[in-house]
Amino acid sequence: MKVLSPFGPKIGKFKLPISIIKKINTEVDRILENKQLAKKLNYSKKLVGEVKQEFQLPKTFIKKNLSKLIAKEVKVFLKKSINKNAKKITIKNLWVVRQFQNEYNPIHYHDGHLSAVGYLKIPKNFNKSKKNIKTNGTIDFINGSKNFLSDSIYNHVPKVGDMILFPNYLMHTAYPFHTNGERRSFSLNIELEEKIANVFHD
Repeated sequence: MKVLSPFGPKIGKFKLPISIIKKINTEVDRILENKQLAKKLNYSKKLVGEVKQEFQLPKTFIKKNLSKLIAKEVKVFLKKSINKNAKKITIKNLWVVRQFQNEYNPIHYHDGHLSAVGYLKIPKNFNKSKKNIKTNGTIDFINGSKNFLSDSIYNHVPKVGDMILFPNYLMHTAYPFHTNGERRSFSLNIELEEKIANVFHD
């Protein structure tokens, strides 16, 4: 776990095990093959993404394959960030985002206390651009305004297996890309016990 603090709010980065990536992708493909199930799990109406498809993963799958891993990394993140031991870590919601050519996710923030994004598939040459600063297909985290010795944007170029933890209020956006292929990720929101999340608690 690497903890970054580029502009105040802490950001945690770690790698997902290849076995977990394969399990999630297999589950996603299983859902995609069942149109009725995909419709039942559809989550796009509750999200802002201008993307092809967004749907929840079944709670049974999350509990079996992701809950322990996420809880473990969240505990490490909080210990390194604020030197506190979290006892109650609840995944409030978790959904898959399928993004294709020219689609994007506008600037937004989440609910809960902590949020995360993990990357499952990345198109080839998705970041290709004639510009020096290449943002195609990347994610920006935004806080405050740029000032002397103070950056307001942290850009991440995603790779398969990357997982990023961040406070729910941290604004972020996923840029469009212009190549063929799917940029597949999953996002989630986490709730913590009040004594951890409440900054005014003694």
